[in-house]
Amino acid sequence: AGSQGLRPLVLGLLLCALNPTVSQGGKLLLVPVDGSHWLSMLGIVQQLHQRGHDIVVLAHEASVHIKEGALYTLKRYPVPFRREDVEAAFIRLGHGVFENEPLLQRVVKMYKKVKEDSALLLSACSHLLHNKELMASLVESNFDAVLTDPFLPCGPIVALYLGLPAVFFLNALPCGLDFQGTLCPNPPSYVPRALSLNSDHMTFLPRVKNMLIFLSESFLCNVVYSPYGPLASEVLQKDMTVQDLMGSASLWLLRSDFVKDYSRPIMPNMVFVGGINCASKSPLSKEFETYVNASGEHGIVVFSLGSMVSEIPEKKAMEIADALGKISQTVLWRYTGTPPPNLAKNTILVKWLPQNDLLGHPKTRAFITHSGSHGIYEAICNGVPMVMLPLFGDQMDNAKRMETRGAGVTLNILEMTSEDLANAIKTVINDKSYKENIMHLSGLHKDRPIEPLDLAVFWVEFVMRHKGAPHLRAVAHDLTWYQYHSLDVIGFLLAIVLGVVFITYECCALGCRKCFGKKGRVKKSHKSKAH
Repeated sequence: AGSQGLRPLVLGLLLCALNPTVSQGGKLLLVPVDGSHWLSMLGIVQQLHQRGHDIVVLAHEASVHIKEGALYTLKRYPVPFRREDVEAAFIRLGHGVFENEPLLQRVVKMYKKVKEDSALLLSACSHLLHNKELMASLVESNFDAVLTDPFLPCGPIVALYLGLPAVFFLNALPCGLDFQGTLCPNPPSYVPRALSLNSDHMTFLPRVKNMLIFLSESFLCNVVYSPYGPLASEVLQKDMTVQDLMGSASLWLLRSDFVKDYSRPIMPNMVFVGGINCASKSPLSKEFETYVNASGEHGIVVFSLGSMVSEIPEKKAMEIADALGKISQTVLWRYTGTPPPNLAKNTILVKWLPQNDLLGHPKTRAFITHSGSHGIYEAICNGVPMVMLPLFGDQMDNAKRMETRGAGVTLNILEMTSEDLANAIKTVINDKSYKENIMHLSGLHKDRPIEPLDLAVFWVEFVMRHKGAPHLRAVAHDLTWYQYHSLDVIGFLLAIVLGVVFITYECCALGCRKCFGKKGRVKKSHKSKAH
Protein backbone atom coordinates (compact mmCIF):
# COMPACT_ATOMS: atom_id res chain seq x y z
CA ALA A 1 0.00 0.00 0.00
CA GLY A 2 2.94 2.28 0.82
CA SER A 3 4.54 1.73 -2.58
CA GLN A 4 1.20 2.34 -4.31
CA GLY A 5 0.90 5.64 -2.45
CA LEU A 6 4.37 6.71 -3.58
CA ARG A 7 3.71 6.06 -7.27
CA PRO A 8 1.50 9.14 -7.85
CA LEU A 9 4.06 11.26 -6.00
CA VAL A 10 6.98 9.97 -8.09
CA LEU A 11 4.92 10.36 -11.29
CA GLY A 12 4.03 13.93 -10.33
CA LEU A 13 7.68 14.79 -9.67
CA LEU A 14 8.71 13.33 -13.01
CA LEU A 15 6.04 15.34 -14.84
CA CYS A 16 7.21 18.49 -13.11
CA ALA A 17 10.81 17.76 -14.05
CA LEU A 18 9.88 17.15 -17.68
CA ASN A 19 7.38 20.00 -17.94
CA PRO A 20 8.80 22.50 -20.46
CA THR A 21 7.13 25.40 -18.64
CA VAL A 22 9.34 24.87 -15.61
CA SER A 23 12.62 26.79 -15.60
CA GLN A 24 14.81 28.72 -13.24
CA GLY A 25 13.72 32.34 -13.49
CA GLY A 26 16.22 34.93 -14.68
CA LYS A 27 16.19 38.68 -15.32
CA LEU A 28 15.82 39.92 -18.87
CA LEU A 29 16.00 43.50 -20.12
CA LEU A 30 13.86 44.15 -23.20
CA VAL A 31 14.64 47.17 -25.42
CA PRO A 32 11.99 47.14 -28.17
CA VAL A 33 11.09 49.32 -31.15
CA ASP A 34 7.58 50.79 -31.12
CA GLY A 35 4.92 49.80 -33.63
CA SER A 36 4.54 46.41 -35.28
CA HIS A 37 8.09 45.51 -34.14
CA TRP A 38 6.87 45.58 -30.53
CA LEU A 39 3.70 43.64 -31.32
CA SER A 40 5.80 40.82 -32.80
CA MET A 41 7.62 40.45 -29.47
CA LEU A 42 4.56 39.92 -27.30
CA GLY A 43 4.39 36.15 -27.90
CA ILE A 44 7.92 35.53 -26.70
CA VAL A 45 7.40 37.93 -23.76
CA GLN A 46 4.35 35.94 -22.67
CA GLN A 47 6.19 32.61 -22.84
CA LEU A 48 9.23 33.91 -20.95
CA HIS A 49 6.95 35.33 -18.26
CA GLN A 50 5.15 31.98 -17.91
CA ARG A 51 8.51 30.29 -17.44
CA GLY A 52 9.24 32.45 -14.42
CA HIS A 53 11.51 35.12 -15.86
CA ASP A 54 11.45 38.69 -14.59
CA ILE A 55 11.18 40.97 -17.64
CA VAL A 56 11.82 44.70 -17.65
CA VAL A 57 10.76 46.66 -20.74
CA LEU A 58 12.49 49.94 -21.51
CA ALA A 59 10.42 52.50 -23.46
CA HIS A 60 10.16 56.26 -23.79
CA GLU A 61 7.13 58.18 -22.52
CA ALA A 62 5.84 58.94 -26.03
CA SER A 63 5.48 55.28 -27.07
CA VAL A 64 2.22 54.54 -28.90
CA HIS A 65 1.92 50.75 -28.65
CA ILE A 66 4.15 49.94 -25.66
CA LYS A 67 1.92 50.13 -22.59
CA GLU A 68 1.79 48.82 -19.02
CA GLY A 69 1.21 45.07 -18.83
CA ALA A 70 0.99 42.22 -16.35
CA LEU A 71 3.72 40.25 -18.12
CA TYR A 72 6.54 42.73 -17.52
CA THR A 73 7.69 45.77 -15.60
CA LEU A 74 7.67 48.89 -17.76
CA LYS A 75 10.35 51.52 -17.18
CA ARG A 76 9.72 54.77 -19.00
CA TYR A 77 12.12 57.65 -19.58
CA PRO A 78 11.40 61.24 -20.66
CA VAL A 79 11.99 62.45 -24.23
CA PRO A 80 11.71 65.93 -25.82
CA PHE A 81 8.61 65.06 -27.87
CA ARG A 82 5.04 63.91 -27.22
CA ARG A 83 3.08 60.80 -28.05
CA GLU A 84 1.00 62.91 -30.47
CA ASP A 85 4.18 63.61 -32.47
CA VAL A 86 4.82 59.87 -32.89
CA GLU A 87 1.20 59.20 -33.83
CA ALA A 88 1.38 62.02 -36.39
CA ALA A 89 4.52 60.45 -37.88
CA PHE A 90 2.70 57.11 -38.26
CA ILE A 91 -0.27 58.86 -39.90
CA ARG A 92 1.98 60.81 -42.29
CA LEU A 93 3.65 57.55 -43.30
CA GLY A 94 0.27 56.00 -44.07
CA HIS A 95 -0.94 59.01 -46.04
CA GLY A 96 2.33 59.37 -47.94
CA VAL A 97 1.91 55.92 -49.48
CA PHE A 98 -1.13 57.10 -51.46
CA GLU A 99 0.40 60.30 -52.87
CA ASN A 100 0.84 59.62 -56.57
CA GLU A 101 3.54 62.19 -57.33
CA PRO A 102 6.49 62.23 -59.77
CA LEU A 103 9.32 59.91 -58.75
CA LEU A 104 11.87 62.65 -57.99
CA GLN A 105 9.37 64.55 -55.85
CA ARG A 106 8.48 61.36 -53.95
CA VAL A 107 12.16 60.58 -53.32
CA VAL A 108 12.87 64.11 -52.01
CA LYS A 109 9.78 64.04 -49.77
CA MET A 110 10.62 60.58 -48.46
CA TYR A 111 14.21 61.63 -47.74
CA LYS A 112 13.00 64.63 -45.71
CA LYS A 113 10.52 62.49 -43.79
CA VAL A 114 13.10 59.80 -43.02
CA LYS A 115 15.50 62.49 -41.84
CA GLU A 116 12.89 64.04 -39.52
CA ASP A 117 11.70 60.73 -38.08
CA SER A 118 15.23 59.37 -37.59
CA ALA A 119 16.22 62.57 -35.75
CA LEU A 120 13.24 62.00 -33.44
CA LEU A 121 14.28 58.40 -32.73
CA LEU A 122 17.94 59.36 -32.27
CA SER A 123 16.98 61.99 -29.68
CA ALA A 124 15.00 59.33 -27.77
CA CYS A 125 18.04 57.04 -27.72
CA SER A 126 20.33 59.87 -26.66
CA HIS A 127 18.01 60.84 -23.79
CA LEU A 128 17.97 57.23 -22.60
CA LEU A 129 21.74 56.81 -22.67
CA HIS A 130 22.33 60.16 -20.95
CA ASN A 131 19.76 59.46 -18.24
CA LYS A 132 22.36 58.69 -15.55
CA GLU A 133 19.86 57.74 -12.86
CA LEU A 134 18.05 55.23 -15.08
CA MET A 135 21.26 53.75 -16.51
CA ALA A 136 22.67 53.37 -12.99
CA SER A 137 19.53 51.52 -11.88
CA LEU A 138 19.90 49.20 -14.89
CA VAL A 139 23.49 48.45 -13.89
CA GLU A 140 22.39 47.60 -10.34
CA SER A 141 19.57 45.33 -11.59
CA ASN A 142 22.01 42.55 -12.58
CA PHE A 143 20.21 41.38 -15.71
CA ASP A 144 21.23 38.13 -17.38
CA ALA A 145 20.79 39.33 -20.97
CA VAL A 146 19.25 41.95 -23.24
CA LEU A 147 16.58 41.13 -25.82
CA THR A 148 16.31 43.89 -28.42
CA ASP A 149 15.30 44.77 -31.95
CA PRO A 150 18.38 46.22 -33.71
CA PHE A 151 16.25 48.08 -36.27
CA LEU A 152 17.28 51.01 -34.08
CA PRO A 153 20.75 50.39 -32.59
CA CYS A 154 19.90 51.81 -29.15
CA GLY A 155 19.39 48.35 -27.65
CA PRO A 156 22.85 47.11 -28.69
CA ILE A 157 24.42 50.23 -27.12
CA VAL A 158 22.58 49.58 -23.85
CA ALA A 159 23.72 45.93 -23.87
CA LEU A 160 27.36 46.94 -24.43
CA TYR A 161 27.14 49.60 -21.70
CA LEU A 162 25.80 47.04 -19.23
CA GLY A 163 28.29 44.38 -20.37
CA LEU A 164 25.48 41.93 -21.13
CA PRO A 165 24.98 39.41 -23.95
CA ALA A 166 22.41 40.57 -26.50
CA VAL A 167 19.82 38.59 -28.42
CA PHE A 168 18.61 40.38 -31.54
CA PHE A 169 14.98 39.73 -32.51
CA LEU A 170 14.02 41.02 -35.96
CA ASN A 171 12.67 40.35 -39.41
CA ALA A 172 15.46 41.99 -41.42
CA LEU A 173 17.54 45.17 -41.50
CA PRO A 174 17.71 47.70 -44.32
CA CYS A 175 20.78 48.29 -46.48
CA GLY A 176 22.30 44.89 -45.74
CA LEU A 177 23.08 45.79 -42.10
CA ASP A 178 22.07 42.28 -41.00
CA PHE A 179 24.66 40.82 -43.39
CA GLN A 180 27.27 43.24 -42.05
CA GLY A 181 26.35 42.44 -38.46
CA THR A 182 26.52 38.66 -38.89
CA LEU A 183 29.36 38.79 -41.46
CA CYS A 184 27.32 36.23 -43.35
CA PRO A 185 28.41 35.59 -46.98
CA ASN A 186 25.88 37.17 -49.33
CA PRO A 187 26.95 36.74 -52.97
CA PRO A 188 24.98 39.22 -55.13
CA SER A 189 24.98 36.62 -57.89
CA TYR A 190 22.09 34.75 -56.24
CA VAL A 191 21.16 36.54 -52.99
CA PRO A 192 18.67 39.28 -53.99
CA ARG A 193 19.17 42.61 -52.25
CA ALA A 194 16.37 44.29 -50.32
CA LEU A 195 14.02 46.39 -52.49
CA SER A 196 15.50 44.88 -55.68
CA LEU A 197 12.32 42.85 -56.40
CA ASN A 198 14.67 40.17 -57.76
CA SER A 199 14.18 36.46 -57.25
CA ASP A 200 17.13 34.16 -56.56
CA HIS A 201 17.10 33.06 -60.23
CA MET A 202 18.55 36.16 -61.88
CA THR A 203 19.52 36.65 -65.50
CA PHE A 204 22.25 39.12 -66.49
CA LEU A 205 20.36 42.43 -66.16
CA PRO A 206 18.79 41.60 -62.77
CA ARG A 207 22.28 40.65 -61.55
CA VAL A 208 23.56 44.03 -62.75
CA LYS A 209 20.72 45.69 -60.80
CA ASN A 210 21.51 43.55 -57.77
CA MET A 211 25.19 44.47 -57.90
CA LEU A 212 24.44 48.21 -58.17
CA ILE A 213 22.16 48.03 -55.12
CA PHE A 214 24.80 45.96 -53.30
CA LEU A 215 27.49 48.58 -53.99
CA SER A 216 25.27 51.50 -52.97
CA GLU A 217 23.78 50.02 -49.78
CA SER A 218 26.37 51.50 -47.44
CA PHE A 219 25.43 55.02 -48.56
CA LEU A 220 21.64 54.63 -48.57
CA CYS A 221 21.12 54.38 -44.80
CA ASN A 222 23.71 56.88 -43.59
CA VAL A 223 21.04 59.44 -42.76
CA VAL A 224 19.41 57.02 -40.28
CA TYR A 225 22.24 54.91 -38.88
CA SER A 226 25.51 56.86 -39.10
CA PRO A 227 24.77 59.08 -36.01
CA TYR A 228 24.61 56.00 -33.76
CA GLY A 229 28.34 55.35 -34.20
CA PRO A 230 29.46 58.64 -32.58
CA LEU A 231 26.72 58.31 -29.93
CA ALA A 232 27.95 54.82 -28.99
CA SER A 233 31.57 56.02 -28.99
CA GLU A 234 30.66 58.81 -26.57
CA VAL A 235 28.69 56.57 -24.19
CA LEU A 236 31.06 53.57 -24.28
CA GLN A 237 34.24 55.67 -24.26
CA LYS A 238 35.78 53.84 -27.22
CA ASP A 239 35.62 54.06 -30.98
CA MET A 240 32.52 52.30 -32.28
CA THR A 241 30.93 51.95 -35.69
CA VAL A 242 27.41 50.88 -36.61
CA GLN A 243 28.87 47.59 -37.85
CA ASP A 244 30.48 47.07 -34.42
CA LEU A 245 27.07 47.57 -32.81
CA MET A 246 25.39 45.14 -35.19
CA GLY A 247 28.18 42.62 -34.72
CA SER A 248 27.85 42.62 -30.92
CA ALA A 249 24.93 40.15 -30.82
CA SER A 250 25.38 36.78 -29.18
CA LEU A 251 22.44 35.44 -31.18
CA TRP A 252 20.14 36.56 -34.00
CA LEU A 253 16.50 35.43 -33.86
CA LEU A 254 15.22 36.08 -37.38
CA ARG A 255 11.46 36.11 -38.01
CA SER A 256 11.84 34.45 -41.39
CA ASP A 257 12.49 31.05 -42.92
CA PHE A 258 13.24 29.52 -46.30
CA VAL A 259 9.59 28.90 -47.09
CA LYS A 260 9.01 32.66 -47.39
CA ASP A 261 12.56 33.75 -48.23
CA TYR A 262 15.06 32.45 -50.77
CA SER A 263 17.82 30.05 -49.73
CA ARG A 264 21.11 31.70 -48.78
CA PRO A 265 24.15 31.09 -46.56
CA ILE A 266 23.70 31.49 -42.80
CA MET A 267 25.98 31.75 -39.77
CA PRO A 268 25.92 29.53 -36.62
CA ASN A 269 24.42 32.26 -34.42
CA MET A 270 21.44 32.84 -36.73
CA VAL A 271 18.20 31.08 -35.70
CA PHE A 272 15.10 31.25 -37.90
CA VAL A 273 11.75 31.61 -36.14
CA GLY A 274 9.48 32.62 -39.03
CA GLY A 275 5.81 32.18 -38.19
CA ILE A 276 6.35 32.90 -34.50
CA ASN A 277 3.30 35.19 -34.58
CA CYS A 278 1.03 32.31 -35.69
CA ALA A 279 1.29 30.56 -32.31
CA SER A 280 -1.49 32.40 -30.49
CA LYS A 281 -4.99 31.43 -31.61
CA SER A 282 -8.31 31.98 -29.88
CA PRO A 283 -11.91 31.15 -30.68
CA LEU A 284 -13.71 33.92 -32.56
CA SER A 285 -15.83 36.32 -30.52
CA LYS A 286 -19.61 36.17 -30.98
CA GLU A 287 -19.49 39.28 -33.18
CA PHE A 288 -17.04 37.79 -35.69
CA GLU A 289 -18.53 34.31 -35.47
CA THR A 290 -21.86 35.85 -36.50
CA TYR A 291 -20.24 37.58 -39.49
CA VAL A 292 -18.57 34.36 -40.62
CA ASN A 293 -21.67 32.17 -40.22
CA ALA A 294 -23.81 34.66 -42.10
CA SER A 295 -21.49 34.42 -45.14
CA GLY A 296 -23.03 31.10 -46.14
CA GLU A 297 -21.33 28.82 -48.64
CA HIS A 298 -19.39 31.68 -50.25
CA GLY A 299 -17.29 32.30 -47.13
CA ILE A 300 -15.35 35.43 -46.20
CA VAL A 301 -12.43 37.56 -47.41
CA VAL A 302 -10.20 39.21 -44.77
CA PHE A 303 -8.84 42.67 -45.66
CA SER A 304 -6.23 44.59 -43.66
CA LEU A 305 -3.42 46.98 -44.59
CA GLY A 306 -1.63 46.52 -41.26
CA SER A 307 -1.36 48.44 -38.00
CA MET A 308 0.19 51.56 -39.56
CA VAL A 309 -2.38 52.18 -42.32
CA SER A 310 -6.02 52.15 -41.26
CA GLU A 311 -7.49 54.92 -43.44
CA ILE A 312 -6.88 55.87 -47.07
CA PRO A 313 -7.93 58.71 -49.43
CA GLU A 314 -11.67 58.73 -50.22
CA LYS A 315 -11.24 58.23 -53.96
CA LYS A 316 -9.10 55.12 -53.50
CA ALA A 317 -11.40 53.85 -50.73
CA MET A 318 -14.37 54.15 -53.10
CA GLU A 319 -12.51 52.21 -55.82
CA ILE A 320 -11.75 49.44 -53.33
CA ALA A 321 -15.34 49.42 -52.00
CA ASP A 322 -16.63 49.13 -55.56
CA ALA A 323 -14.33 46.15 -56.22
CA LEU A 324 -15.37 44.40 -52.99
CA GLY A 325 -19.02 44.76 -53.96
CA LYS A 326 -18.40 42.72 -57.13
CA ILE A 327 -17.50 39.48 -55.32
CA SER A 328 -19.81 36.92 -53.70
CA GLN A 329 -17.94 36.63 -50.41
CA THR A 330 -18.49 38.65 -47.25
CA VAL A 331 -15.54 41.03 -46.72
CA LEU A 332 -14.28 41.94 -43.25
CA TRP A 333 -12.27 45.13 -43.78
CA ARG A 334 -10.19 46.69 -41.00
CA TYR A 335 -10.73 50.38 -41.66
CA THR A 336 -11.02 53.35 -39.29
CA GLY A 337 -11.54 56.13 -41.82
CA THR A 338 -14.81 57.61 -43.07
CA PRO A 339 -16.89 54.80 -44.62
CA PRO A 340 -16.97 55.06 -48.43
CA PRO A 341 -20.43 56.17 -49.61
CA ASN A 342 -20.60 53.29 -52.10
CA LEU A 343 -19.89 50.57 -49.53
CA ALA A 344 -21.64 47.36 -50.61
CA LYS A 345 -23.82 45.21 -48.35
CA ASN A 346 -21.28 42.37 -48.38
CA THR A 347 -18.54 44.58 -46.86
CA ILE A 348 -18.28 45.06 -43.09
CA LEU A 349 -15.94 47.73 -41.69
CA VAL A 350 -14.30 47.03 -38.33
CA LYS A 351 -11.76 49.07 -36.35
CA TRP A 352 -9.92 45.90 -35.33
CA LEU A 353 -10.09 42.27 -36.33
CA PRO A 354 -8.54 39.03 -34.99
CA GLN A 355 -6.56 38.46 -38.17
CA ASN A 356 -4.87 35.15 -37.38
CA ASP A 357 -8.06 33.66 -35.91
CA LEU A 358 -10.09 34.68 -38.97
CA LEU A 359 -7.48 33.33 -41.40
CA GLY A 360 -7.60 30.03 -39.56
CA HIS A 361 -11.37 29.68 -40.07
CA PRO A 362 -12.34 27.13 -42.73
CA LYS A 363 -14.71 29.62 -44.37
CA THR A 364 -11.93 32.11 -45.19
CA ARG A 365 -11.37 32.13 -48.96
CA ALA A 366 -8.77 34.89 -49.49
CA PHE A 367 -6.68 37.49 -47.71
CA ILE A 368 -6.14 41.04 -49.02
CA THR A 369 -2.93 42.21 -47.38
CA HIS A 370 -0.23 44.88 -47.51
CA SER A 371 2.32 42.01 -47.47
CA GLY A 372 3.84 42.73 -44.07
CA SER A 373 5.79 39.81 -42.62
CA HIS A 374 3.11 39.14 -39.95
CA GLY A 375 0.30 38.86 -42.46
CA ILE A 376 2.35 36.80 -44.92
CA TYR A 377 3.21 34.22 -42.26
CA GLU A 378 -0.34 34.07 -40.95
CA ALA A 379 -1.53 33.37 -44.50
CA ILE A 380 1.13 30.66 -44.89
CA CYS A 381 0.34 29.07 -41.52
CA ASN A 382 -3.38 28.93 -42.31
CA GLY A 383 -3.08 28.17 -46.04
CA VAL A 384 -4.99 31.21 -47.36
CA PRO A 385 -4.20 32.59 -50.86
CA MET A 386 -3.46 36.31 -51.02
CA VAL A 387 -4.12 39.45 -53.02
CA MET A 388 -1.10 41.57 -52.12
CA LEU A 389 -1.06 45.38 -52.11
CA PRO A 390 2.48 46.23 -50.91
CA LEU A 391 2.93 49.78 -49.61
CA PHE A 392 6.53 50.34 -48.43
CA GLY A 393 9.67 48.78 -46.98
CA ASP A 394 10.14 45.02 -47.28
CA GLN A 395 6.52 44.52 -48.34
CA MET A 396 7.40 44.71 -52.05
CA ASP A 397 9.96 41.93 -51.64
CA ASN A 398 7.56 39.82 -49.55
CA ALA A 399 4.90 40.11 -52.26
CA LYS A 400 7.42 39.19 -54.96
CA ARG A 401 8.46 36.06 -53.07
CA MET A 402 4.88 34.88 -52.61
CA GLU A 403 3.97 35.67 -56.19
CA THR A 404 6.92 33.68 -57.57
CA ARG A 405 5.73 30.73 -55.46
CA GLY A 406 2.21 30.97 -56.89
CA ALA A 407 0.62 31.81 -53.53
CA GLY A 408 -1.04 35.05 -54.57
CA VAL A 409 -1.42 37.99 -56.95
CA THR A 410 0.31 41.37 -56.54
CA LEU A 411 -1.27 44.71 -57.49
CA ASN A 412 0.04 48.28 -57.40
CA ILE A 413 -2.40 50.00 -55.07
CA LEU A 414 -1.86 53.39 -56.73
CA GLU A 415 -2.41 52.19 -60.29
CA MET A 416 -4.98 49.41 -59.87
CA THR A 417 -8.58 49.93 -60.89
CA SER A 418 -11.70 48.59 -59.26
CA GLU A 419 -11.88 45.95 -61.98
CA ASP A 420 -8.26 44.88 -61.35
CA LEU A 421 -8.87 44.26 -57.65
CA ALA A 422 -12.14 42.40 -58.21
CA ASN A 423 -10.54 40.17 -60.85
CA ALA A 424 -7.54 39.46 -58.61
CA ILE A 425 -9.77 38.37 -55.70
CA LYS A 426 -11.85 36.13 -57.99
CA THR A 427 -8.66 34.66 -59.49
CA VAL A 428 -7.09 33.56 -56.20
CA ILE A 429 -10.44 32.13 -55.04
CA ASN A 430 -11.52 30.35 -58.23
CA ASP A 431 -8.14 29.24 -59.59
CA LYS A 432 -7.41 26.21 -57.38
CA SER A 433 -3.66 26.38 -58.09
CA TYR A 434 -3.30 29.32 -55.66
CA LYS A 435 -4.91 27.36 -52.84
CA GLU A 436 -2.80 24.29 -53.68
CA ASN A 437 0.42 26.32 -53.72
CA ILE A 438 -0.25 28.08 -50.42
CA MET A 439 -1.22 24.75 -48.81
CA HIS A 440 2.06 23.28 -50.08
CA LEU A 441 3.98 26.17 -48.48
CA SER A 442 1.96 25.72 -45.30
CA GLY A 443 2.87 22.03 -45.18
CA LEU A 444 6.57 22.81 -45.62
CA HIS A 445 6.44 25.54 -42.98
CA LYS A 446 4.73 23.36 -40.38
CA ASP A 447 6.89 20.28 -40.97
CA ARG A 448 9.50 20.99 -38.27
CA PRO A 449 10.70 19.37 -35.05
CA ILE A 450 9.91 22.36 -32.81
CA GLU A 451 7.57 25.33 -32.95
CA PRO A 452 9.20 28.73 -33.71
CA LEU A 453 8.04 30.24 -30.40
CA ASP A 454 9.51 27.35 -28.37
CA LEU A 455 12.74 27.60 -30.37
CA ALA A 456 13.00 31.35 -29.71
CA VAL A 457 12.38 30.88 -25.98
CA PHE A 458 15.00 28.11 -25.81
CA TRP A 459 17.70 30.28 -27.37
CA VAL A 460 16.92 33.33 -25.21
CA GLU A 461 17.21 31.13 -22.11
CA PHE A 462 20.37 29.54 -23.54
CA VAL A 463 22.04 32.95 -23.79
CA MET A 464 20.80 33.84 -20.29
CA ARG A 465 22.14 30.59 -18.81
CA HIS A 466 25.54 30.70 -20.47
CA LYS A 467 26.07 34.47 -20.40
CA GLY A 468 26.26 34.56 -24.17
CA ALA A 469 27.11 32.19 -26.99
CA PRO A 470 30.71 33.01 -27.99
CA HIS A 471 31.21 29.54 -29.50
CA LEU A 472 28.63 30.41 -32.17
CA ARG A 473 30.20 33.75 -33.06
CA ALA A 474 32.55 33.61 -36.04
CA VAL A 475 36.14 34.82 -35.54
CA ALA A 476 35.54 36.91 -38.68
CA HIS A 477 34.37 39.68 -36.32
CA ASP A 478 37.92 40.00 -34.98
CA LEU A 479 39.61 40.30 -38.38
CA THR A 480 40.43 43.47 -40.25
CA TRP A 481 38.84 43.96 -43.67
CA TYR A 482 42.01 42.92 -45.49
CA GLN A 483 42.43 39.85 -43.28
CA TYR A 484 38.76 38.87 -43.84
CA HIS A 485 39.27 38.95 -47.61
CA SER A 486 42.76 37.37 -47.26
CA LEU A 487 44.28 40.31 -49.13
CA ASP A 488 47.43 40.12 -46.98
CA VAL A 489 47.80 36.41 -47.79
CA ILE A 490 47.10 36.99 -51.48
CA GLY A 491 49.64 39.83 -51.51
CA PHE A 492 52.23 37.67 -49.76
CA LEU A 493 51.75 34.74 -52.13
CA LEU A 494 51.69 37.08 -55.13
CA ALA A 495 54.97 38.62 -53.96
CA ILE A 496 56.52 35.13 -53.70
CA VAL A 497 55.29 34.17 -57.18
CA LEU A 498 56.54 37.43 -58.66
CA GLY A 499 59.82 37.00 -56.81
CA VAL A 500 60.27 33.46 -58.16
CA VAL A 501 59.36 34.61 -61.68
CA PHE A 502 61.78 37.53 -61.42
CA ILE A 503 64.62 35.35 -60.11
CA THR A 504 63.93 32.70 -62.75
CA TYR A 505 63.90 35.35 -65.46
CA GLU A 506 67.14 36.90 -64.21
CA CYS A 507 68.80 33.49 -64.02
CA CYS A 508 67.67 32.62 -67.56
CA ALA A 509 68.77 36.03 -68.84
CA LEU A 510 72.16 35.65 -67.17
CA GLY A 511 72.56 32.14 -68.61
CA CYS A 512 71.64 33.40 -72.08
CA ARG A 513 74.14 36.23 -71.82
CA LYS A 514 76.86 33.84 -70.69
CA CYS A 515 76.20 31.28 -73.43
CA PHE A 516 75.33 33.43 -76.40
CA GLY A 517 77.70 36.18 -75.41
CA LYS A 518 80.75 33.81 -75.68
CA LYS A 519 79.64 32.41 -79.05
CA GLY A 520 79.25 35.94 -80.39
CA ARG A 521 82.78 36.86 -79.32
CA VAL A 522 84.25 33.66 -80.88
CA LYS A 523 82.55 34.37 -84.24
CA LYS A 524 83.82 37.95 -84.23
CA SER A 525 87.40 36.80 -83.59
CA HIS A 526 87.26 34.35 -86.53
CA LYS A 527 86.04 37.09 -88.85
CA SER A 528 88.83 39.45 -87.81
CA LYS A 529 91.49 36.81 -88.50
CA ALA A 530 90.08 36.13 -92.01
CA HIS A 531 90.45 39.84 -92.89
